[in-house]
Amino acid sequence: MRTAIDIGGTFTDLVYLDEATGQIGLKKTSTTPAHFEEGVMTAVKEAELHNVLFLAHGTTVIINTLTERKGARTALITTRGFRDVLEIQRANRPDLYNLLFTKPKPFVPRQLRLEVTERVSYKGEILTPLVEGDVRAAVAEARRQGVEAIAICFLHSYANPVHEQRAVDIVREEWPDSDITASHELTNEWREFPRTSTAVLDAYVKPVARRYLDALSIRLDEVGIGKQARYAMQSNGGVSRFETASRTPIKLVESGPVGGIIGAAMIGKLIEEPNCITLDIGGTTAKSSLVEQSTVKLTSDYFIERTPTTAGYPLRVPVVDIIEIGAGGGSIAWLDPAGALKVGPRSAGAEPGPAAYGRGGTEPTVTDANIIVGRINPDYFLGGSIALDIKLAREAVATIARPLGVSIEDAALGIIRIANANMVHLLKLVSVRQGRDPRDFAMIAFGGGGSMHASSLARDMHMPRVIIPLAPAHFSAWGMLVSDLRHDLVQTKLMRTAQIALRDFNAAWIELEGKMRSVFADEGVEATNLFFVRSADMRYLGQEHTVNVPVANGNLGEEQCSQIEGKFHELHEQLYTFRQQSPTEIVNLHLVGFGPVRKPELQKITVNTNTQQALKGTRLVDFDDLGRYETRIYERGLLGACAELEGPAVIEEAAASTLLLPKQKLHVDPVGNLIIETGI
Repeated sequence: MRTAIDIGGTFTDLVYLDEATGQIGLKKTSTTPAHFEEGVMTAVKEAELHNVLFLAHGTTVIINTLTERKGARTALITTRGFRDVLEIQRANRPDLYNLLFTKPKPFVPRQLRLEVTERVSYKGEILTPLVEGDVRAAVAEARRQGVEAIAICFLHSYANPVHEQRAVDIVREEWPDSDITASHELTNEWREFPRTSTAVLDAYVKPVARRYLDALSIRLDEVGIGKQARYAMQSNGGVSRFETASRTPIKLVESGPVGGIIGAAMIGKLIEEPNCITLDIGGTTAKSSLVEQSTVKLTSDYFIERTPTTAGYPLRVPVVDIIEIGAGGGSIAWLDPAGALKVGPRSAGAEPGPAAYGRGGTEPTVTDANIIVGRINPDYFLGGSIALDIKLAREAVATIARPLGVSIEDAALGIIRIANANMVHLLKLVSVRQGRDPRDFAMIAFGGGGSMHASSLARDMHMPRVIIPLAPAHFSAWGMLVSDLRHDLVQTKLMRTAQIALRDFNAAWIELEGKMRSVFADEGVEATNLFFVRSADMRYLGQEHTVNVPVANGNLGEEQCSQIEGKFHELHEQLYTFRQQSPTEIVNLHLVGFGPVRKPELQKITVNTNTQQALKGTRLVDFDDLGRYETRIYERGLLGACAELEGPAVIEEAAASTLLLPKQKLHVDPVGNLIIETGI
């Protein structure tokens, strides 16, 4: 068996594949925030897994630890004179004219930022040798102040990490049981503040991640899932062994959501929709990403808690380029002091959940609103395992309706409109704001709420097509089953393209590939099973920001270098609407290494164009500005391939409902995807 588990804010999802029979099974249990492993084990036991040879696990433990400030007391050891890098930060501001802007408070207080004497130049030359006594004194001071983890970041260690490596050895000699992070283990890009921030955040979460993965490993031992089968989903869209993940846990910061994007890229390629925008709506958040030519977009310019009024905390590790907002099924509707209706970002979460759950929640949520307008069947939520109480939903939404002087139904529609408006803004951030026309993209929607909102959002965005994959509420977990082993290396190498020494350029790539082979060798992956993808961050001379440009594999000659420069001009114009006749330079080299895993094959479903056998009945559904209709309700599992429907309709399955608007058309493809033609 192969299985994947995704911990969300509200539910924990499990998908398994029995390779002997090709059968795919699903489980969904409530997330257990106090001890996440309990929810995981509940799902594992209910699925009755056996002979598990591969388990991929996505977790929110890392991002939760950061946002809730529940990590370890951390010290920073840095180059003398640079202890205040975390305080000074950078001059960049998200909104130049925002008078409410504030710098975020460093994760390491000043008294725990400890300096040592050493200096390396930007070329990697040792200017001042490391004074080892300073390191030993810093460790002693950190221990005296009750530190649990130590981050080490020296100036220009991306060019020569020898001082950091020696400092790590000294810390281990002085304090063998400490959790240590050195910046060169995570990133070899320049920029002192992002590098220092990355090292600090990794050290901050390392003890929590280690304890969680150790606790989960013990529980997995109990059910016979061996160490060689356990993989953690990384933020870069690949998986790595638990042992590797616990050494650099910050790479798991977006561990859960990326699985769905990897799955969407695969689905899009299979059905010849290589360009798509993903929409993942869960209980707490809505997330979106852009997939072009079946390629998932990554960024190493990632920030924690970045908002219009705060710069956030930079992370220099490759992360799938996801934009996320607080808008999910559990998002709470509220009135601001001026009486305006707002939705999110606060969520009812798993405990107590929306009011309709009957678990003590009293505040109105998006799920409560969808129940009231007839879009969710209260008797078939999670296949009927949770009975929803429409009376409690109405009582909660009434707290919004009364102050606004409207009916409960109109208040519910208002909540849905606001939630949809937030999601439209999200979709524009990954498309229009990045120079992409959404009319050229299909939408692939998943998550518990993705299929419910997708048809309305696609209409608003003028997107021609929506794809709802099988089991959308489990799709992020399914995406983990198709994720390869993956690692990324980035190395700062400043060089003007007109003056590139081909010998040095090729040697730099060969050196990166050698390092990559060593990383995979530690995970037991044979070199013959690896393949590499190259790219480079480039810019016009004098610019601050860069554009990532693909680079061919193999030995590069003058013709290939000319093609790299030409591609840069093309991509720069696409992103920024102009190109210029200026010298260009390469800033960073990126190398991605893949260790392919066996992918589950999508099984074709039986052709059946008779939709009557899937018809469950009708109910009154409010489609807002399109009117209220007595709407046909279908069971998705009974719709065969080539079946066709015309809206209005609702297609129900155990953990999700798909809304088909009036005049929209839907057909079922050979592998069971629902394809909605929006008519735009």
